[in-house]
Amino acid sequence: MSRLEAKKPPLFISEPLTGDAVSQSLSLLSGILKSSYGPAGRLKQLHNGAGGCVCTTSQSSALLGHLSTSQPVLRVLTAAVQNHVSRFSDCGLFTAILCCSFIENFRSLNVAPFTVIKISKHLLSLCMDHLKSEACSCRVSVDFSSVETLVCLVRSILTSKPACMLNKAEVDHLTTLVLKAFIFTVPCHVETKAVLGKCVIVPVKGRRVMDSTVLPGLLIEMPEFQLGKPLAVKRTGSNMIKTALFSVSMSGDGFNAEEGTIAVHHGVSLEVSELNQLLNVGKQLVKDEMGLVMCQKVMHPSLKQYLKENGVIAVDRAGLSLMEPLGRMTGSQPIASIHSLFRGCYGNLKDLCVQSFASKRFLHLIPEDTVICCLILCNRSETAWDELKHVCETAEHVLQLTMKEPLALLGGGCTETHLASYIRHKSSSLPASTFKDLDCSQTQYQLVADGFCHSLESVARSLSHDFGEILTDMVYGHCWFVPSCSPCVSKWSDLVSKCGCGMNDNTEDLSWRFLQGQSGSPVVQDCPKEPSVKVVDLLTLDCFAAKCSGLQVALETANLILDLSYIIEDQN
Repeated sequence: MSRLEAKKPPLFISEPLTGDAVSQSLSLLSGILKSSYGPAGRLKQLHNGAGGCVCTTSQSSALLGHLSTSQPVLRVLTAAVQNHVSRFSDCGLFTAILCCSFIENFRSLNVAPFTVIKISKHLLSLCMDHLKSEACSCRVSVDFSSVETLVCLVRSILTSKPACMLNKAEVDHLTTLVLKAFIFTVPCHVETKAVLGKCVIVPVKGRRVMDSTVLPGLLIEMPEFQLGKPLAVKRTGSNMIKTALFSVSMSGDGFNAEEGTIAVHHGVSLEVSELNQLLNVGKQLVKDEMGLVMCQKVMHPSLKQYLKENGVIAVDRAGLSLMEPLGRMTGSQPIASIHSLFRGCYGNLKDLCVQSFASKRFLHLIPEDTVICCLILCNRSETAWDELKHVCETAEHVLQLTMKEPLALLGGGCTETHLASYIRHKSSSLPASTFKDLDCSQTQYQLVADGFCHSLESVARSLSHDFGEILTDMVYGHCWFVPSCSPCVSKWSDLVSKCGCGMNDNTEDLSWRFLQGQSGSPVVQDCPKEPSVKVVDLLTLDCFAAKCSGLQVALETANLILDLSYIIEDQN
């Protein structure tokens, strides 16, 4: 068949970063992300032109997932950030803002991109070596035998998303619940390799946040159960409830005509044959003293009735998401066929009861050893609940990452300004051999280092949304926010009480200076010192693993984009 129209040649775009369209798109994206950053970030409403639900959010995964762009450069940037978030769940906005700032600052330099990339990689290695050293004062050790640092870490995550609309009491309540749920998932007895359990979030919308709670085990919504009526469930001789878990459909329509043909003898009904097989399975389950039978898919009403008459509780439509925690909690192995039952696939439960939350009734599965739990998450607003669910999942993931690497970084912009101070100190005292190895001049190195530091500081500046002044001190290199419309005073200590992370106060003269923008001149200062006193109970903390990865992803992505010479687009 001949083509209706001629095939178009590919579109070649040389030096894509020099185009006005790319510059404007990058500036617009950077502005959207910066205005969304931090506890005081401005919310964004996302919806499509065809209607549908409206999403109110400030989280990076929602923003980048809904923003469509025709610029290949921005698609590279958003894909890199989304990949980072899929692995760490945190620091998405930090990564995206920092990447945009790197691109904006580096491309304005009169230095060849190849040289910029080499120098920036060296600066990144200085940052990573410092962050991983014991001497780094913006690094905090996390002690899992004490909850204080863990509380700071979880609270910092919960307060970072204003769309959750939480007050202080609600933040404290949810912080306790998230930590309690995480502790439930940590196994008590570990022989070889520890495997964390799972926290399942159960939605209860239309109720107060303070009604949220955590329960060991699993909740499965069962509207047909009556509250207060004792469950007649069959138990074994050891007073346990034997369980079976089916991953195959038990609806009686197991044969699918699309899968092929089947030969049937005259007068034989496939439906009756299938039902008879299901009832045979039911008889075997009753004979094996089963107390609870769960099915991922639909169960035939006749089978459910038969099991009920014989003291067996039947649960169907459990769903794929519950199969893994159900198997982990009960020890059951999913049964994939109704034609063969193996007693080794059965599991056990300690108890069953009926729970009620709002207008919903749930079957509560209580295990012997708790590594699976439920977080009953309440919120009056559906939009706020969606944001809250995402934040609680992020907090759980961050705690898991922190257990692998028990460290945290100071938040509130202090790690960024501290790193900028450290890089300025290190770059001013490098030996001549460093410039020779990098094949660059000292001037070129200082230009790139200054752009690197301004990029870090721009992330800290993004935390302020009320046009107040932002300071950094010359002693510890921390970030300080001056309230807007503050009166003119002779001493900055009269206007600032604590730094962004909450570690330092204004009791000593810290020689504050303004955090400058891109036009600011380089500032040479001593290596930032470690604070002598740490106020642990009020610290703002960030996930160490997520932030270190975000720093690396931001620079590597920026360097990739800076190194682009051509973009080839297929126009067909």
